[in-house]
Amino acid sequence: MKEINFGDTGAAVEDVQQRLATIGMLEQDQVDGVFGDTTAAAIREFRMRNGLGDGDTIDDKVWATLVDASYHFGDRTLYLRMPYFHGHDVLELQQALGALGFPTGHEDGIFGAFTEEAVRKFQRNMGLPSDGIVGAYTFEAIRNLHHSWEGKPTIPIQLNLGFARAANVLEKNALCLFGTDDFTRGVASRMSNLSLATNPSSKIVSADSLLVQPDETMLLVHLVLPGETPAAERVPRVNFEPDETLSLRMAPAINAAYRKKNPRINVELPGKTWEDAGEARSMQHYAITLLDALCSALERR
Repeated sequence: MKEINFGDTGAAVEDVQQRLATIGMLEQDQVDGVFGDTTAAAIREFRMRNGLGDGDTIDDKVWATLVDASYHFGDRTLYLRMPYFHGHDVLELQQALGALGFPTGHEDGIFGAFTEEAVRKFQRNMGLPSDGIVGAYTFEAIRNLHHSWEGKPTIPIQLNLGFARAANVLEKNALCLFGTDDFTRGVASRMSNLSLATNPSSKIVSADSLLVQPDETMLLVHLVLPGETPAAERVPRVNFEPDETLSLRMAPAINAAYRKKNPRINVELPGKTWEDAGEARSMQHYAITLLDALCSALERR
């Protein structure tokens, strides 16, 4: 591009001024297409903030940085590509995902592999196509959760409520837990036993112990293993790991499920072995952690 300098006028200067106004470095009534003292002062400050050196000249590097800084979340579709998307909109995406329990690694405004993986996990969690593309539906899903992430930091560790301290949650929410193989059915059964031991009036039970057909209001919680694809489509899918943020990620998935008739979520376990534990101990670990997270998530509803 042709450098833009002090004293220049025209559409290019007006474009620069509009972008400066978008990021709060000029007032809207100062967008006049004339590169004067006010615009020069804003450019010098912008360059210093972004490590671009002193001066008020707008060259290729300054222009590219200004364009990146003036994007807001939702201005463009984001996805993994080379060169990477980068800009303020990517940073806003990373901050939102981090606060919702889907950390992207470094919040650096660069849409790299870790950010794409966080997007995929969020999409699965919300029952959206897990393509890693932040388009209209993903934008809408994140915006609908704005009260959960705006102004809030990334949560590296989520302190769960603890099912033993949530006895009232157990009797207020009707859930049916089930799996499709011996291991996941075993986890579901242990979750049911733990909930009943905590509160004999618990309505969180496994399919094996359910005496009547689930009605339309009972939340079905299907425990699955990696690679297992349940027949039901567009069902929120929550990854067990990282378990520190499981309840945080489970809450919006449950809310999304309850907006539909016959609410249902899928919870994907990382496998049949937890660390070096045997099968029975692994079942118990997953059962305790999942029930804890479920109670914490339901408490937020």
